[in-house]
Amino acid sequence: MAIIMDGNGRWARRLGLSRRRGHSEGAESVRAIIRECSRLGVEQITLYAFSTENWRRPRTEVRLLMALMKRFLVSERGELIENNLRLRAIGRLAELPEDVREALEKSIQICVNNTGMIVRLALNYGGRQEILDAARKMALEARRNRQEPEDWTEQDFKGALYDPEMTDPDILIRTGGEMRLSNFLLWQLSYAELWFTKTCWPEFRAAHLRQAFRAYAHRERRFGGLKGRRPATTHSVPLRGSERGAPSRPG
Repeated sequence: MAIIMDGNGRWARRLGLSRRRGHSEGAESVRAIIRECSRLGVEQITLYAFSTENWRRPRTEVRLLMALMKRFLVSERGELIENNLRLRAIGRLAELPEDVREALEKSIQICVNNTGMIVRLALNYGGRQEILDAARKMALEARRNRQEPEDWTEQDFKGALYDPEMTDPDILIRTGGEMRLSNFLLWQLSYAELWFTKTCWPEFRAAHLRQAFRAYAHRERRFGGLKGRRPATTHSVPLRGSERGAPSRPG
């Protein structure tokens, strides 16, 4: 699954709080949702943490977001180990501040031997940028190996994306009331189910997540085929869960 965590600033403004407080409370939602997804058996979760467009925000807010990201990466190491989580990151990571990059790399290494749910952070990420970077990578490979572009397959292209092992999300959740993708996982979300809520991210908790999963459970995914006939290539899974009506493992 994938989540666009939107509405931190609006939530804070509505309550007369600082934007810093909104982002801090948003970090609490990240912790709660990761725990619930792990408990329900979700295999992978990708969180839109910082986009390539977010650099346009005021410099003071960007510095705040980077500081909060570094603090989160350090403080959650125990949580990653305790819950057997694997940490990954996608985006133009080399452009992140050095201290954030170092904290990220250390946190990834700490849980490299874990075997549980993958928690993937999209940092300095843009969907168009990922596709462009993949195309450049394939073009360079073709030039080096004298390959013909006509021979490329979708699988080849997927192998050039930031994380070739990422499975296409079954469901995208966006909080905060907006109803758009905002340049997030444009390749991977081609057949994902979309679920939008007006609930702002700092308020989003396990009950809201289960609501999204129940909606997902009642949708029929045809992948361009006919009703009632699912293609053999789909990796969608039946829904189960300890909560009645909750799905077990949308990826």
